Amino acid sequence: MVIEGFTYHRVPVADGVSLSAAVAGEGSPIVLLHGFPQTHLMWRHVAADLAADHTVICPDLRGYGASDKPAETEPGTYAKRTMAADVVALARAFGHERFALAGHDRGALVAFRAGLDHPAAISHLACLDVLPTADMWDVMRGASAAVGFHLYLMAQPPGLPEAMIAACPDVFFGHFLDAWTGDAQAIPAEVRAAYLEASREAIPSIVADYRASAGIDAEHDRADREAGRRLEMPVTVLQQDWGAALGYDAAALWRAWAPRLRHLTVGHGHFMAEEAPAEVAKALRELLAG
Repeated sequence: MVIEGFTYHRVPVADGVSLSAAVAGEGSPIVLLHGFPQTHLMWRHVAADLAADHTVICPDLRGYGASDKPAETEPGTYAKRTMAADVVALARAFGHERFALAGHDRGALVAFRAGLDHPAAISHLACLDVLPTADMWDVMRGASAAVGFHLYLMAQPPGLPEAMIAACPDVFFGHFLDAWTGDAQAIPAEVRAAYLEASREAIPSIVADYRASAGIDAEHDRADREAGRRLEMPVTVLQQDWGAALGYDAAALWRAWAPRLRHLTVGHGHFMAEEAPAEVAKALRELLAG
């Protein structure tokens, strides 16, 4: 499946790694990064809206969709630092040294890291329905952490999680598409099928992405937190009210990282770019205008 009206490109971003990216529109650039268990297609409605007056770039992340899926040879292969560098290289390949960046779920963690590692490149930052990795691990405790069972499963050493997921991939990935969606109609059957197919074909790299978050990504976040590094660009965060469910103040956690923060709590399901695309596009436009 493709986003109608977008042109598709394959762009080298690192040694032996190319990303697939859909591009449309003219104007100030914004890159949109997808989450799990999805591909760039999750942005189809928002991307079409923003392309009316922006250059919109929607890649599949390293390890997902039609992008390359290098073998996990060391912890940094799927570190968010590595994936953020991919995104900056992708934007530069299209002639954009500075751009806005929005990410959902896994893509939001890549966007967060890009904002810290490449502040001169990121003009505005939006993160949808995540906490920074180190904060996420800090708040996941006790029985309430069962909602994030997949985080612990995919944190295990190579072998076990890949084998377990490969035994019933559609059940595993389909669980999240069902459990995290507030409006089942927001993900039509053909889009759901595309997500499941893409995920089946990317089990080792998806697990490697999550495994990095339990190790090297958390280490990078904690080092930056101790050093007092901050996101100095305008930041918008859209989140479900997970803080009320798990006992933390999401806005306060984000504000520690982003002094120029606008934090919005939404009533939609996790897949908000598909469930409430007009609201998400409006929030991004307001961020870009700020």
